[in-house]
Amino acid sequence: MSTKSQFRNPNAPLNYVAGLGRGATGFTTRSDIGPSRYAAPAEGEGAEGEAAAPAGYVAGRGRGASSFGGAAGGPDNEADNYSEDNYDEFAGYGGSLFDSSTPYEKDDEEADKIWVSVDERMDGRRKARREEKLKKEMEKYRAERPKIQQQFADLKETMKSVSFSEWEAIPEIGDRSLRHKAKQTRYTPVPDSLLERAQAENAKVAVLDSSVQGATPFGGDTPLGDLNQIGNARQQILNNQLSHMSESVQGQTVVDPKGYLTGLNSMRGPSGFSLGNVKEARLLLQSVTASNPKHAPGWQAAAQLEMLTGNLSAARKIIMRGCKECPESEDLWVNAAKMQTGDKAKLVMAQAAKANPTSVNIWLYRAHLEPEEAGKKAVLRDALDKVPGSVRLWKALVELEDPDNARILLGRAVECCPTSLELWLALARLETYENARRVLNTARTHFPLEPTVWVNAAKLEEANQETPEKAASAAEKIINRACQSLRKGNVAINRDQWFKEAEGAERSASVLTAGAIIQEVLPVDVDPQDRKRRWMEDAEAFISRGSIACARAVYAVMTRHFPKKKSVWLRAAFLERNHGTKDALFALLRTAVDKEHCPQAEILWLMWAKEAWLGQDVEAARKVLESAFENNRNNEQIWLAAVKLERKNGEVERARQLLLRAREQAGKHERVWVKSAKLERQCGALETAHALLTEGVRLFPKSAKLWLMQGLNEEDLAARGGPAGEAHARNAVQVYSKGLQQCPKSVPLWLAASRCKEKKGGDKARAVLERAVLQVPRSPEIWLERVRVEMRAGSHAAAVKHMANGLRECPTSGVLWAEAIRMEPREKQKSKCVDALKKTEDAVLVAAVAVVLWRDSKIAKAKSFFQRCVSLAPLYGDGWAFYHRFLARHAPEEVAGLEERCVRASPTQGEHWRGVRKDARSEMSVLEVLKATAKRVGSQCPE
Repeated sequence: MSTKSQFRNPNAPLNYVAGLGRGATGFTTRSDIGPSRYAAPAEGEGAEGEAAAPAGYVAGRGRGASSFGGAAGGPDNEADNYSEDNYDEFAGYGGSLFDSSTPYEKDDEEADKIWVSVDERMDGRRKARREEKLKKEMEKYRAERPKIQQQFADLKETMKSVSFSEWEAIPEIGDRSLRHKAKQTRYTPVPDSLLERAQAENAKVAVLDSSVQGATPFGGDTPLGDLNQIGNARQQILNNQLSHMSESVQGQTVVDPKGYLTGLNSMRGPSGFSLGNVKEARLLLQSVTASNPKHAPGWQAAAQLEMLTGNLSAARKIIMRGCKECPESEDLWVNAAKMQTGDKAKLVMAQAAKANPTSVNIWLYRAHLEPEEAGKKAVLRDALDKVPGSVRLWKALVELEDPDNARILLGRAVECCPTSLELWLALARLETYENARRVLNTARTHFPLEPTVWVNAAKLEEANQETPEKAASAAEKIINRACQSLRKGNVAINRDQWFKEAEGAERSASVLTAGAIIQEVLPVDVDPQDRKRRWMEDAEAFISRGSIACARAVYAVMTRHFPKKKSVWLRAAFLERNHGTKDALFALLRTAVDKEHCPQAEILWLMWAKEAWLGQDVEAARKVLESAFENNRNNEQIWLAAVKLERKNGEVERARQLLLRAREQAGKHERVWVKSAKLERQCGALETAHALLTEGVRLFPKSAKLWLMQGLNEEDLAARGGPAGEAHARNAVQVYSKGLQQCPKSVPLWLAASRCKEKKGGDKARAVLERAVLQVPRSPEIWLERVRVEMRAGSHAAAVKHMANGLRECPTSGVLWAEAIRMEPREKQKSKCVDALKKTEDAVLVAAVAVVLWRDSKIAKAKSFFQRCVSLAPLYGDGWAFYHRFLARHAPEEVAGLEERCVRASPTQGEHWRGVRKDARSEMSVLEVLKATAKRVGSQCPE
């Protein structure tokens, strides 16, 4: 019993080692023998209760023992490294004999330096032998395993003697990789049975078997043609029959009646349908009409589907079924009538009217189906018996009647529909004056707050008064009462609404009513301090919408509120000049320059005189200017206008007398002296002009224009030749020199001085232009003159250099870019145009580009660029001249229109345009200058 219990005891006997009896070797682990170090004793105690060692004590240090065992290192020493990485065959394991706590003294440092020097000495003694040994080993290795480059070195050396033909004869290696290698095509033999079957299927049989083949009545065999086609046709007929049979399927699932049209939105015409889509839509709509027969849009969609597929009879049947199910649907009845023709449509609408006797749409469409006017009237009268309160029916019937019957019908209509303002107004328009007044008074009782009734009453009074004054007074009185009535009813006066009523009155030729509305409503909701600006904006808005009478009324109100404002009178005068009559303009200007308004406004006097002169009334213009002199003593503008008037009419002596009086009375004005000298030069009196200019530059030494005219006058005198001519030539140089001292920033003076010097030599002209660049460095005209001086001297390289400098200083100058384009060869001009257009869109540049396109025969593009030029700068006369010459060659029928546009623009700029004006000895009209300039620019245009 005890043996059994000992056998079952899980604990092994003492010193038992498993497997020892069969020769197994036992082993022990760290857990069997405990930790490798003893636990640190408590402070003040040694092992087994002994006293602790003193601080810093290391066992064995006195006899030179190391700390490899860890006893001397303390807890801070790292574990010893006995791995193979730390072992050397000569020195053994690495490591230091001393730990980090050992002090490193100067003796140690000196010993280390000695050992380092010894190592370097020994290494230097063996270095040469070691390097030579390494070199021999590398040479032996390269001899056994040479590089690819060394293997082909001899072949590459011989390639320098290969000729070009031998090199070209070397074949291309091509791509021999497997990815570009053509795959082999494998063919599998086809069985003969498969070939015979395919041949039998594609064979065409034209003769039947003798047992089934019949004979014709004439004894011949029956000609059948291709039996395969007959079989295909038979199969197609069978498919169509099956499709028609599928349409009668009943008992479809119920769907949402409001979503059944979703699938139909993307359906196209008959050519875009597919059979599957049509079947799906048909089944869907059949389900809708079956599940909800009272839903009218479902029947309508189903009928439209059949219409789209071309099945008109089915569509008619479906929509008539829908009309029976939904008799109150107006759209369903109307669409059913549209699917019918002629009398059948009338019968359908008769049924619809019977089912819906109060439906206005059905009655109107029923009347529309009647071809005769009498039938329409009969239908509408029947409709009004059923629906007497329908305004649409009354209006449709009134439109078919003559004025007398229409007036009777409208009298009945306003009784049945008293809330319809249109019917009241229509009745008032057809009635006589007295009856119309009563009608409008009655309408006003029904619509007390409606401004349209008051406006129509004002129109009525305006149209039936004897004189315009009475009409205006009556219209103003009615509009005033209307505004008062609306204010009493607490109705706000809406300016925009009343302005629309005024514009409507103007369109109906009730101008006085429109003016009365503007006069009454214009001050509403406008701050008194902001009236001028707001009213100006209102007038401009009326003009932009074409309501000239309303704008005129606004200016009339403004002239009463601002009688001393010159700008208001000027705006009103511009309106009359552009949209009114001459008489109205003269009356307005006469009022404007009245003593109570603006008698000192010289611009109004000048406008009056100019309009009178343009109207070929020279005497009236003179009287206007005389009145202007009386009210504006010593006014420069009026003096010069009088001189221009006399000069334009060929009265040179009268112009001279006026200028003489102007110099005496208004001699402090520079322009008077300029105009005097200009008149004498145009008349050829150069000596008189010389005296005037000499006195002028003395009075006005800072006037660049007087200095320029004096220099040009001296040059003209020098052109006569002789000893006096040489003296005048020297005087011209002195005049320009003195003028530049007084006006160093005047570009025209610098240009004139340069051209004067150029006549004596190009170097002097270059010196003048260099001084000019220093004074005005960003002047395109001066840079252009420098370029042209070099071009005239034959120095193209210097011209190109000056052009580059000029474009750097003035990168957006159109005149410089245009000259740069002309300097380029023809094949490079197009690219130069592209570069220039990227920098600027100046009118001069656009004209130059148009000429280049013209030369390249791109007529349409050239025309568009010319049009763009005159639109960008209407005052650029050279652009008009180029365009005139272009149209004269390619579109002569458009020349007249261009000339009219040019006269309206009145250009004043342009190099050639100004040259023509200055060369002329007499006054030229704009059209004459245009034609002369067009001839002058011919050298720059293609032949």
